[in-house]
Amino acid sequence: MPRNKTTGNLALASYDDIFAVSTDEKGIENIIHLPLAELHPPEFHPFQVNDDNAMTRLTESVSQYGVREPGLVRPRPEGGYELLCGNRRKRACELAGLTTMPVVIKDLDNDSATIVMVESNLQQREKILPSERAWAYKVMMEALNHNGIKSESHSYEVMSEKTGTKKTQLFRIIRLTELIAALSDKVDTNKLSLVSAVELSYLSVQEQTAVSEAMDRHEVKPSLSQAIRLKKMKQTGELTSGFIDEVVSEIKKPVKSEPKDITQYHKQFPPDYSEEQIANIINALINDWKIRNDG
Repeated sequence: MPRNKTTGNLALASYDDIFAVSTDEKGIENIIHLPLAELHPPEFHPFQVNDDNAMTRLTESVSQYGVREPGLVRPRPEGGYELLCGNRRKRACELAGLTTMPVVIKDLDNDSATIVMVESNLQQREKILPSERAWAYKVMMEALNHNGIKSESHSYEVMSEKTGTKKTQLFRIIRLTELIAALSDKVDTNKLSLVSAVELSYLSVQEQTAVSEAMDRHEVKPSLSQAIRLKKMKQTGELTSGFIDEVVSEIKKPVKSEPKDITQYHKQFPPDYSEEQIANIINALINDWKIRNDG
């Protein structure tokens, strides 16, 4: 898509600066209602629009009060408008039976549009999946780099300031974009921890596929230490599908628990439970928790 012209360094401005509603000569806000049919999602939109419980609540709010905050659009060369901010609100309008939506029109270039799209979604969404955040940070980083930030270190500093996320954590999150879809889905559904996924992101597509298949086959998730071992074998050129299966299928040893005073827990169990029964249940729960949170 051809780049539209902007005035000033909008790519480095804040979301609030870009989104600020302008006024005409009479001081009236330039918010207009556009037909939903003229509003199109961005060519690349890292955030999902799902008909979930959050959408149900948003639809009820729109039905009762209307759209409280306008969306943000920019004109498309082929006609209509690109809806940068407000795709969930547009869907809520559709479900509520509305035909128009209030928007503010801004003339933004591609990079500025990407930055405002990411910042607005990070600010307004109730829940953001790890994969959504990863791709959002990646495209935002690329947009900043296109606008004259010459060093990667400086890009991370700007990103850290904009998102409130430490640079080291930004790097880990962006690494998730190197995962195959199967492993990315496992991170989103808590079947694979973020720190383990970062290590696995250095494996090839074929190696990641073997890891995912082994996880499904053995119904386990690699711990951080297992993921690091796989990465090291990758670096030495010794990683094979057989080794991947061997590492992923390793049975984690139960964590031994020291005897505890369980008197305080008696009231949580039926009166006929013995101390040994209560202790066994508590220890089993602790072991299960430690195993699930390993890595």
